Amino acid sequence: MSGIVVTGVSKSFGSTRVLGGVSLDIASGEFVSLVGPSGCGKTTLMRIIAGLERPDSGRIEINQRDVTSIRAADRDVAMVFQNYALYPHLTVHQNISVPLVFRRLSAMERLPGVGRLVPGTGARRQEISALVRQSAGLLGLDELLARKPGQLSGGQRQRVALARAIVRQPKAFLMDEPLSNLDAALRVQTRKEIVEIHRRVGASTVYVTHDQSEAMTMSDRVAVMMGGDILQIATPEEIYANPVDLRVATFIGSPKINTQTAVVGDDGHVRVGHEPTGLSSPHRGVVTLAIRPEHLAPAASGQVGAGLSCSIDHVEFLGDSLLVHTRAAATSETMIVRIGGTNRAGLTRGATLTLGFNLTAALLFDAQGKRAAMEPTAVASAAAPERRVAHG
Repeated sequence: MSGIVVTGVSKSFGSTRVLGGVSLDIASGEFVSLVGPSGCGKTTLMRIIAGLERPDSGRIEINQRDVTSIRAADRDVAMVFQNYALYPHLTVHQNISVPLVFRRLSAMERLPGVGRLVPGTGARRQEISALVRQSAGLLGLDELLARKPGQLSGGQRQRVALARAIVRQPKAFLMDEPLSNLDAALRVQTRKEIVEIHRRVGASTVYVTHDQSEAMTMSDRVAVMMGGDILQIATPEEIYANPVDLRVATFIGSPKINTQTAVVGDDGHVRVGHEPTGLSSPHRGVVTLAIRPEHLAPAASGQVGAGLSCSIDHVEFLGDSLLVHTRAAATSETMIVRIGGTNRAGLTRGATLTLGFNLTAALLFDAQGKRAAMEPTAVASAAAPERRVAHG
């Protein structure tokens, strides 16, 4: 299989376990993001793929070649760092050309003045210059090639770092939090540019970020990491709709997914406090019911089952919708509801609200935080058309 294959990679620093036998397959041309909280091991995994760290155990393959023991310079990967790592005394053209100069010119050819006397140096330098201009053109840097990094904005410096990575035409791109130093508007613009560049270049890309919106909008697949392990790797849609672990469910999504402590009785019915939810499960005992804000809505008058009584804490106006923060009467746990439109009628602090939810969009997790099987109860299923709430 071409692309990047990570097999059973573990890494500890002293007594601190950072990676615990991580395995990951990235297809040729695929864009995969590693996302997770600080300290989860995502940057260490990227540095091991790059060859900047050695694993304690495991294997790294790039395009079917075992590179586990090969130094970083010989792995044919390009890395884009958070801090850009540009040379302040060189022009944009010179910064972009650095990888090619060191790969294509000998030590003698790189010497100022003397190098020009070596046969063929001029032609090789012209080839390098043409490739630099081609990469700069992809990122709109044509007019900035004579400037130095100190004369550029943060967004322009980031583009130079990307152009320097592209010019090598590597087998793989590794990007470590490349947008974290940019403001919000520029991050949105630059992530679109990165995706477009990836489509043109077609190299396998590993993208490290703590920002879930970057991971979800840019990636073919997302790997959610916590505690040195990959909890789930799947498409953004699958990660969002079908998380296999409660930690994945609560990490992905903004606002966070709503969670309520529930109990599965001997009859198999799932209840929050004493309130029936319209769901049943083969599990017994305490579980966690999770519902995303857009799958909750004020229950219709006279609706039975699948309803949770709450009191309103406050309402956020988002322009095209409202976020209603409530507290469940049965558990005192928070429930956030996303309501389309701007009608606040009846949505006042302290008011009581009964929430209905889309039974098919609810998630259940067992005591260990793993997905638990569930289905609408027979009574709920019969009345489902009246109770289900369209996605907001």
